[in-house]
Amino acid sequence: MSEETSEKLEGNRRPPIVGRVLIGVLIFQLGLAVLLFWGDLGEGLRLPGFGPRAPELTEPIRPGDQTRRFRPERAPNPGQPMPDTALPDRLILTPVSGGRAALLEGTIEAGDAERITKQLAELSPAPEEIYLNSPGGSVRDALELGRYLRREGFDTALREGDICYSACPYLLAAGEARTVPDSASVGVHQHYFGESTILPAFVAVEDIQRGQG
Repeated sequence: MSEETSEKLEGNRRPPIVGRVLIGVLIFQLGLAVLLFWGDLGEGLRLPGFGPRAPELTEPIRPGDQTRRFRPERAPNPGQPMPDTALPDRLILTPVSGGRAALLEGTIEAGDAERITKQLAELSPAPEEIYLNSPGGSVRDALELGRYLRREGFDTALREGDICYSACPYLLAAGEARTVPDSASVGVHQHYFGESTILPAFVAVEDIQRGQG
């Protein structure tokens, strides 16, 4: 066999350039998947950062100085502490005021939206107002249940001394009319995305915006 023929056969055995590129892309994707999986499951482990670090609580929120410094003297109502009696572990629907209203009380857990909407639809007579007393919970279920309350035309309210924190204000805001006495407390907090690693922060922002409609 001539040297030229041997070189041709050797060249035919080599994978084409497109194949090598695809293999390289596949290896890169597998490596990225391993890093993401490791970052999700590895408690206390941090992946190398590829973006700007998250600002400290004492630093302005970039871009621009948007720091909101807490000044207690400007707060007319310091809010209510968490009740001494523990609230239910998930939302409980209870007709009150002779059936004119219904009380939603407890933590909003996954699946509560579907369960509560069915219970509300079965109430007879149908309540006109929904009382809330909840520390919050599942944002997805709060949004879904809130859309149902708005669609059905319910009013929402807090009673004296009740609380509505975290995801609960999504339910409160859904009411056509909303009532909050001075002794009740409504609390919201800012979303926190953590420190940027491989995925950019705008992915998390877009996901929240889609959820909030």
